[in-house]
Amino acid sequence: MVSSGMGAKRGILIRKGEAIQTMKEIKTIVFDKTGTLTKGKPEVTDVKSFDKSINEKELLNLSANLEKLSEHPIAKAIVNKADLKSYKKVNGFKVLRGRGVEGKIGKDMITIGNQTLMKERKIDLGNFVKSVEKLEEDGKTTMMVAEGKKILGVIAVADSVKEDSKEAIRRLNKAGYRTVMITGDNERTAKAIAKQVGIKEVIANVLPEYKAKKVEELQKNGMVAFVGDGINDAPALKQSNVGIAMGTGTDIAIEAGDIVLAKGSLEGVVQSINLSKATFRKIKQNLFWAFAYNVIAIPLAVAGVLHPVIAEVAMALSSVTVVTNANLLRRKKI
Repeated sequence: MVSSGMGAKRGILIRKGEAIQTMKEIKTIVFDKTGTLTKGKPEVTDVKSFDKSINEKELLNLSANLEKLSEHPIAKAIVNKADLKSYKKVNGFKVLRGRGVEGKIGKDMITIGNQTLMKERKIDLGNFVKSVEKLEEDGKTTMMVAEGKKILGVIAVADSVKEDSKEAIRRLNKAGYRTVMITGDNERTAKAIAKQVGIKEVIANVLPEYKAKKVEELQKNGMVAFVGDGINDAPALKQSNVGIAMGTGTDIAIEAGDIVLAKGSLEGVVQSINLSKATFRKIKQNLFWAFAYNVIAIPLAVAGVLHPVIAEVAMALSSVTVVTNANLLRRKKI
């Protein structure tokens, strides 16, 4: 109870009591990228046309017509950047999960997505591959825009890393935890972001429905905590031994989490582990004091060596000691 109260004061809401017990056994901590390590507010940084028939502004506007129909944060970034007053009609619009979107504007099929989607649609990037890879190496998420089988250009979006992410990961690495980042982004972009925060292990190109499967694979080497904030993180939060949801995320993710970080700060992950360890040190101390008085005093009282009244006082003292010792936990810095 003291532990839960301490957590609540620091914005760590413990939804399930067993989570605070399990946290001390965690060996691997898996982080979702967008909205967890990063702020979750991507912005368009680059618009490059690869075709003479369209300039950068036209490319952005064309993309915004499709992305207006998507709820993805990247889609919203493109729409906000274009800032159109009116939108063209899109027919046969489809969201291709983890890859992009497509739909017809007039007679033309427009496809916007990552390199995986371009390969699926057999759209060749030709000599523009290096230009796209350069953007990805800078930690930017790239969305290729194509008309039919013709590549028109690329739009790059960047999501800045949270101020406290680097320090939280540094503390976890120093403490000996295995930190892993999992994302649907391509490997170059993922590694660039991971390098910024200090995570050495990256699992990239993961479709939303496979996140839980990746967590299950990691659990073969010990207990795993998963930290996420989105709707598609919910299965992974449930699959992990301890699901840690960002309070700034979706309601579904929060509902799936065992621990909720109300402030949305990754420092809460470090504090949760420290709180778990401190709590169970107190529990072990309390078990000792609870039994020590009784194990010694009761047999002596039965043997007539110790007056029963003294044994009763010792029993009462054991309870007082346990409660007092538990409250000393409040002084612990986590």
